[in-house]
Amino acid sequence: MEQTKTNVFTKMVNYFKEVKSELKKVVWPTFKKVRKNTITVLIYVAIVGLVIWALDMLFTWGMSLFINR
Repeated sequence: MEQTKTNVFTKMVNYFKEVKSELKKVVWPTFKKVRKNTITVLIYVAIVGLVIWALDMLFTWGMSLFINR
């Protein structure tokens, strides 16, 4: 039983060592790049939202014409 506890603990320690080593290799983006990407995403979300809204209005109008015949 003692062997499995040590083995599990060793595996956990090795895992976190590997995670730390991999995080050192990460190239983090600059604040300017993050801000630019955030603005880009917000613009695309707004555009897609407007397209969905326009389609919803179009289909609602079409259905009201169909129902009121």
